[in-house]
Amino acid sequence: MEVLQVKNIEKTYGEKENQVHALKGISFSVNQGEFIAIVGTSGSGKSTLLNLIGGLDTPEKGEIRIRKHNLASLNRKELTVFRRRNIGFVFQNYSLMPVLNVYDNVVLPVTFDKGRHVDHAYIKKILGELGLWELRKRFPSELSGGQQQRAALARALANKPALILADEPTGNLDSRTTVDVMGLLKASSEIYHQTILMVTHNEALAQSCDRILRIEDGRLYPAQNGQEKGGDLA
Repeated sequence: MEVLQVKNIEKTYGEKENQVHALKGISFSVNQGEFIAIVGTSGSGKSTLLNLIGGLDTPEKGEIRIRKHNLASLNRKELTVFRRRNIGFVFQNYSLMPVLNVYDNVVLPVTFDKGRHVDHAYIKKILGELGLWELRKRFPSELSGGQQQRAALARALANKPALILADEPTGNLDSRTTVDVMGLLKASSEIYHQTILMVTHNEALAQSCDRILRIEDGRLYPAQNGQEKGGDLA
């Protein structure tokens, strides 16, 4: 089942001689449960694409559909609610609230949504599987970088979203913790049938994903045979 459709996306920044075509006619689709890496050189348009899919920015042309909902058809309030219910974000800098403990950080997206109750059994389950249940009362400053990134992943999973968008999620982690976090992302994809799009500059990490989308100079370059397939993470 297709969770995401991106059709002929165009995005431009600046004006006249300072104009930059960040994305040029990007099209692809993603099925439920796929773990996809988005790779490319710095400034190629990777993060711009992720921001558009996440509803944090809008394209000049083209269409983005998540669970068949056209993001462009939603007003600002509707988009905020839709994003909270359907998209989980994992950032390089974790973006945890320093005044909240691990548990409260994780349930924050759910508590923002007045129409939803917190499924405490589910939260306990994902915290347990991510090795955080015993640390649930600690604050971000009391956690290692890897533990903070696990908390950020748990928060992204809390609303059972259609998509998890991860922007360089291992960028601040050492090599051993990077492998651990990648393993957790892959496990989340498999256990929860979670669909994940991950921007990374790390080719080795990309090879561990189900599929690789390569962006250079704002264009999507399919590999030979039309698709790049990942292998096992060494």
